[in-house]
Amino acid sequence: MINRTLEDVIRENLNYFSVVMVTGPRQSGKTTLIKSMFPELPYFSLENPDTKEMAMTDPVAFLAQGTGGMILDEVQNTPVLLSYLQGVVDEHPQRKFILSGSSQFSLQSSITQSLAGRTAVLELLPLSLQELLDNDTDISVADRMIYSGFYPSVHADINIPRLFYPAYVRTYLERDVRGFLQISDLYRFQTFLKLCAGRIGSLFNASELSNEVGVAVNTIRAWLSVLQASYIVFMLHPYFENTRKRLTKTPKLYFYDTGLACYLMGIENDRQLSTDRMRGHLFENMVIADMMKQRANAGREAGLMFYRDSNGNEVDLLVPKGTGIEAYEIKSAATYSPSFETVFHKLPEQLSSQLTRRAVIYNGSQERRDADIEVLHYVSLLSV
Repeated sequence: MINRTLEDVIRENLNYFSVVMVTGPRQSGKTTLIKSMFPELPYFSLENPDTKEMAMTDPVAFLAQGTGGMILDEVQNTPVLLSYLQGVVDEHPQRKFILSGSSQFSLQSSITQSLAGRTAVLELLPLSLQELLDNDTDISVADRMIYSGFYPSVHADINIPRLFYPAYVRTYLERDVRGFLQISDLYRFQTFLKLCAGRIGSLFNASELSNEVGVAVNTIRAWLSVLQASYIVFMLHPYFENTRKRLTKTPKLYFYDTGLACYLMGIENDRQLSTDRMRGHLFENMVIADMMKQRANAGREAGLMFYRDSNGNEVDLLVPKGTGIEAYEIKSAATYSPSFETVFHKLPEQLSSQLTRRAVIYNGSQERRDADIEVLHYVSLLSV
């Protein structure tokens, strides 16, 4: 088993909450993690039809089975159970309930209605670079990391990218999408998925996608919501303040996992990736997604942003740190160029005054740490 950083945060939260909810994409390792952490608690998968029927038929008796608490896996399948769970934890706060789920929509609404203030909600995303490094995985070859992706099955020698990702997409379409929406034309939705992969790192344009896919703009927005709710994609929102310059309010689109994105783009191996026109975007995606994982593994909100003004000046990643902001420009090149720093000299005073760190993250080996603008190999991202 690959050790997960989130374990310490889960244990800390159990000191203050009777219920801990672990959300994240399917196959991110939620079940493996919570079962290994709490072997003393009875485990119930609510994807099992018999278990689900038992829970819905007599929820009070079902929840009474674990005197010390229980693990409820894929709890989004029986949201009504959370209403009864509220009474249990109020009456028996010493009992501990570990919940997991793969859908943000149904879980968040159910928790807000039934368990607000009683539940810690944490995210387990695919493996971070640090977790792979701790597992003695060589993370220094960028193309291999991007193509392989970061799902535990791939790195625990249980599966390989060539087989894992096609199966993942089929399972996702059959289980999650049909659970959210009544999509009669799955081919168009698959086309939408592939077009999204081709737009990694770009400003999201629903109207453009609407024309390409051949569905209404509202349908595109609904499908995007499904991708976000099931941890396929996330949106990076722009830094915005009331400055004289007009800043874009349109978010950028990224995938939680680059291996999945590579599959959707038709990239079949890391050698093909090395010459693909999207390589730079995928490298950027890997770095930004890993920063998200770092914050999620610490139990923090993502809060990540990018900067772009009306003149086309752009900083790839802004990370809030305390009262300041750290700024990162991301380049996939292995050779450093002073031009990588140019954007840092064009930022408005309102933003520059908030920056506590400026750094270029790239794929080369030469680093410069003691400088106003640092230069870091992407593996050094682990220490930022």
